[in-house]
Amino acid sequence: MYRNKKAGVIGVIITIIILVLIVIFSNGDSDNSFFENAASNLVMPIQNGLTYLKNKIGGNHTFFTDINHLKEENKKLKEANSELEQSLRELENIKTQNETLKEYLNLTEKYGEYKTIPGYVINKDISNYSKTIIINIGKNDGVEENMTVIGDKGLVGHVISVTNSTAKVQTIIDTASSVSCSMSTTKDSIVCKGTLDDKSSLKAMYIPTDANIIQGDSIETSGLGGIYPKGIYIGAVKKVINTQNMTDRYAIVEAAIDFDKLDTVLVITNK
Repeated sequence: MYRNKKAGVIGVIITIIILVLIVIFSNGDSDNSFFENAASNLVMPIQNGLTYLKNKIGGNHTFFTDINHLKEENKKLKEANSELEQSLRELENIKTQNETLKEYLNLTEKYGEYKTIPGYVINKDISNYSKTIIINIGKNDGVEENMTVIGDKGLVGHVISVTNSTAKVQTIIDTASSVSCSMSTTKDSIVCKGTLDDKSSLKAMYIPTDANIIQGDSIETSGLGGIYPKGIYIGAVKKVINTQNMTDRYAIVEAAIDFDKLDTVLVITNK
């Protein structure tokens, strides 16, 4: 601490001496030009250093001011971005609602001969052993068990249980499902059942031995069985499997409904 004080005193003395020399030389005549130049050479680096230091400090002050401005602008940009994201989400919701309403409109126009209740899927259980869905309408909306459920492309299934606000639907691809159908070419009656390991196909069974079933044949409900009304499209024959015994032959029917993407449905309340 003593050394620091001593060094400070020496620095002050040197500064005073330099200032005195400057004053003396500046008041002298031209003969003292040598001393003036020497003093100038000694003082100028110090003066330049002080000027540089001053400018540096001023520059730092501007730098920190710019940083504060950038922080403020960044905050405003984040707020604006958040508002834009919220607006985008709202627009997406409106778009989804419009698409849902459009699907409902298409469905009601397509199945205008039926009295229907619109609904949408709120849960799915499309696994190997169970292929059911839950829809957002129930007893309070007039839905009852065994009512037929349809989608934009065709038959979905039928209601198997109901609560006040929801209904459980067994789809036609469920392994426990059995639908009485008819073929478009021959009008022969067959039965379509869900398969264990396929989420989009049905197995057409009990094909009459004299029936000429071919790939591409349309399959629709026959109206037999007491659940499904007649004439609702189910799908098309994808492949015919012939066996040694004609009574055992069967066909694979590709369901018209994509159950993985199914969102909106109609429940038929009259037959």
